[in-house]
Amino acid sequence: MNERELLRKIARDYTNLLKENLVGIYVHGSIAFGCFNWEKSDIDFLVVVHEEPALPQKEAMIQTLLALEKSGPPKGFEMSVVLRRYCEAFVYPTPYVLHYSNFYKERCRADVKTFCRQMNGTDADLAAHFTVTRAVGIALCGEAKEDLFGPVPSEYYWESIRMDVENAAEDIIKNPVYTVLNLCRVLAYRKEGLILSKKGGGAWGQKALPVREHPLVQEALLCYESEKIFSFDPAQLRRFAADMLARIAGKGEDLSQRGNMADAGTPQ
Repeated sequence: MNERELLRKIARDYTNLLKENLVGIYVHGSIAFGCFNWEKSDIDFLVVVHEEPALPQKEAMIQTLLALEKSGPPKGFEMSVVLRRYCEAFVYPTPYVLHYSNFYKERCRADVKTFCRQMNGTDADLAAHFTVTRAVGIALCGEAKEDLFGPVPSEYYWESIRMDVENAAEDIIKNPVYTVLNLCRVLAYRKEGLILSKKGGGAWGQKALPVREHPLVQEALLCYESEKIFSFDPAQLRRFAADMLARIAGKGEDLSQRGNMADAGTPQ
């Protein structure tokens, strides 16, 4: 199955399971941006419900994803289950009633009941997910996204994506492709209010960043879009992360880009 077939399967199973409690299922992330890479991307989606599902329903939702893992991409699925009222009237950090990603796969296999009982709380990342869903998300089933997702205040979207690069100085050595492109897309929002994918962030970086940094960004883009193995001097990576974090904090060199954290611009 490809990513679209997997999502259709999930939509059918969850519709049958949740019945009238299901408001809709909405795809965000790289699929919504049109830059999904089977080997490098996960399948991101939100499940919106009227009320919190019962524990057996939560277990069945997780079991559905576990059963599809072998057919799915290497990075698997990322799902958050959220209540309708928080989509309509945004709250930050946003409450969720269930969450799953590859990180929790073995924990779920070991004891899915305990996992489902404990996996709830609030997540600052949902500000970014809601913003992307509202801008470019795909409704698999249910209500139109325009009728469901209210605006996310720009300061919460900014806080959400800024927190995602807080550890970039360390992350850039462990996961250089993701971190380089992510730093670019965060700075693009800081400077121009643009909502971008990782690929879009890299493309922006090649135009907006100093020429000396273009080879590193180009390498990250090539690796993101292909099977190429990233190869760059760790010292240059650390310097890039430090420079980008300074720019994101408003302390870096002038890039001659006159923008700010205004309401979101055109998604790319």
